[in-house]
Amino acid sequence: MILDNILQCRTLSITGMAKNTGKTVTLNYLLELLRERGKTVAVTSIGIDGEKTDQVTQTEKPEIELYEGTLFVTSEYHYRQRQLLSEIVDLSEESTSLGRLVTARVLQAGKVILSGPATTGGVRKVLDRMGEFGVDLTIVDGALSRKSHAAPTITDGLILSTGAAIAPDLNTIVKKTSELHDLMQLPEYETDKADELLQVENGIFALEEGNPVSLNIPSSLLSDKYKTELFSHGNQLFISGILTDMMLNFLKMQPEVKNAAVIVKDFTKIFVSPMTLRLFLSKGGRLYVLKRPNLLAVTVNPIAPSGFSVPSEVLVKAMERVFDVPVYDVRCETLS
Repeated sequence: MILDNILQCRTLSITGMAKNTGKTVTLNYLLELLRERGKTVAVTSIGIDGEKTDQVTQTEKPEIELYEGTLFVTSEYHYRQRQLLSEIVDLSEESTSLGRLVTARVLQAGKVILSGPATTGGVRKVLDRMGEFGVDLTIVDGALSRKSHAAPTITDGLILSTGAAIAPDLNTIVKKTSELHDLMQLPEYETDKADELLQVENGIFALEEGNPVSLNIPSSLLSDKYKTELFSHGNQLFISGILTDMMLNFLKMQPEVKNAAVIVKDFTKIFVSPMTLRLFLSKGGRLYVLKRPNLLAVTVNPIAPSGFSVPSEVLVKAMERVFDVPVYDVRCETLS
C-alpha cells in the first residue's frame, strides 16, 4: 500500500506539474489517512498554498484542512488569517516577505493558508527541527514552477501530481509528463562531495578530480560572457542554479562538448526543451543529477479549470504506461 511506503519516510514532497493538478486534494486525503493511523504530521509549503481562489484563473480551489494535533509552518501574515484554533510552539528568527515563520500545533480542526520558507536552506531547517516536536512525517507542498527549490534534494519521498490542466488534449498531457519522467530518470553523478554541492546556492563550478572549483561565473545565463573560464579546470561542470536552453545551446557549439558533463542538483533545476537536450547529448555531452527523486506515486486530476476533461480511467491508464509507480485519481479515495 502506498501509505506504508510513505510512512517509511520522515519527509515527503507533494509536487504539482502545474496549477490545478490536484495537489491540495492529495494532501488533504493523505492527512486524513495519516490521522487515522495515529501519526503526528507537520506541513509547510514552498510558496503560498491553500487559498480559496486561484489568483490566476479566479476559480475556486480546495483549501487545506488540518486536524487536531497536526503541526504547520506558515508566515505570520497567514497565521493571523487561520481558520482554526492553534498554539504556537516556535517562532523563527528567519523572516520572509510575509513575516517570520510560525510553527504551531492545531488544537481544533480547521483551514489554513501555508506560506513557508523562502529558501531551500530555510525548508531544510524546518525539516530538521520537526523531530523536536515529535513529528512522524513532515510534508512539503510545492510546485515545479517554483524554481528556487529542489524538493527531491530535501525530502525522502515524492508524490507527483499531474492532470488535465497540463494541456487540452490527452496526447500532449502524456507527452509532457513523459518528458518530465525522462528527466527524473537521469543518472546520478558519483561524487563524495554531493552533500557539499547540494548546499551551494549560486554559481558554476568545475569538478576537478572530484573537488569543486569555483569558476566565478554567477549564473548559467552568463556563460557566453565567460567562455574562456568555463573549461579552464576541465569538462565536468556543476551548475548550482537552473539549467536552460541557452546554456546547453552554448555548450553544444563548443569543441569541448564531446567530453563535457553537466551536473545539476536534481530534475527540478532543468528547464530545457527535449530537442535541445537531444542535440546536446548527440554531440557527446552528458547530463547528470546529484540526486534522483524517490517517486512513490503519481496522482492525476482529470478535470481542468477550463472545463476540459479526460475520462478518469483513461488518464490513469495512460500515466501507468509512463510511470512504474502506483497512479491514482485524486478524487477517488484509493490512496490506502
